[in-house]
Amino acid sequence: MIRRALLAAAGVALPLASYGVVVRRAADRVFAARRRAPGEDALGPALDALGGEVVRIRSRDGLRLSGRWLPASPPNGGAWRPDPRDAILLLHGWSGSVAPDLVEFGPFLRRTAGVLGLDFRGHGDSDESPTTFGLREVDDVGGALAWLGERGIRRVALFGTSMGAVVALASVAVLGDGTLAGADVDPDAPAAPVPAPRPQIVALVAESVPAELPTAVAGRMPARLPAAVRRRLARRVFASAGARLGGDPRATEPIRIAPLVGPVPVLLISGAADELVPVDDGRRLAAALGSDAEWWLVPGARHSRAHEANPEAHEARVSAFLRAAFGAAQGGPDGAGILAAARPISPVRGAPVAD
Repeated sequence: MIRRALLAAAGVALPLASYGVVVRRAADRVFAARRRAPGEDALGPALDALGGEVVRIRSRDGLRLSGRWLPASPPNGGAWRPDPRDAILLLHGWSGSVAPDLVEFGPFLRRTAGVLGLDFRGHGDSDESPTTFGLREVDDVGGALAWLGERGIRRVALFGTSMGAVVALASVAVLGDGTLAGADVDPDAPAAPVPAPRPQIVALVAESVPAELPTAVAGRMPARLPAAVRRRLARRVFASAGARLGGDPRATEPIRIAPLVGPVPVLLISGAADELVPVDDGRRLAAALGSDAEWWLVPGARHSRAHEANPEAHEARVSAFLRAAFGAAQGGPDGAGILAAARPISPVRGAPVAD
């Protein structure tokens, strides 16, 4: 009987040990994203055609970050004229630099405002650091906002896909939208140059956003594993992240911080054919964000590929949304009226806006 018990115990211990190895390997891959995605080396000519300026930015916690600034390029015709005090901060997804997003989105975004494409820590040419899905990347956004403020930018819209969208939402929740004055003011501070004011975050465009972080990670695991196993492994990866990262990235995952994002207007974009983030995640996030969110479900779009699926509709909707938000923040004569007119009201809360 004892022998049978020992054999049974050994049979349980081996799978548990193997499970631990799998979790550690998955964590290594998740938190050490590739600096460049396949095919990025071929984007040099396209980046050169965009022009702009390669810049260096300091994150709030001291890391050196890389980025590219694209000045606004006024559209031909139409009433819109970019304001030099407006800018769009472009935030890329997990793995790779911001270069592909700059090439894809930069040409039409800069017709609304100047565009700053940012390489997150551990990506592109930025300093080495684990990927934390927003836990620390909000400091990267904080550094980018300071850089923009020093250059006279007063209003910023955040545009993020996948992990970049997660970071965009977390940044508003953690850093605030910039409308409140600093709470701690030193009345005896020595006379010195006054730091440039931080820009106000006036809008968010968030595409392919998972409600919970393990969802997207489970979707990247081998398809040969049963879905339940992938979900369990992904949850375990994040549960064990505390010791590795010094904090749990799930503390700033979208569904938890959604109530803190308002009143900043949000355009949520979901792909109907997204292989990583279920459509229901968009519905849940839209409901959690409430009346400040507009949800657009794009037929046939895969993960972070809404623009690829329907470039004309994507550019028109995103441009109208951003221009309305900038116009409202500028306090023009039509202000909030422009924003309300540009945001169709869904017949049912949480339902996508139809084309």
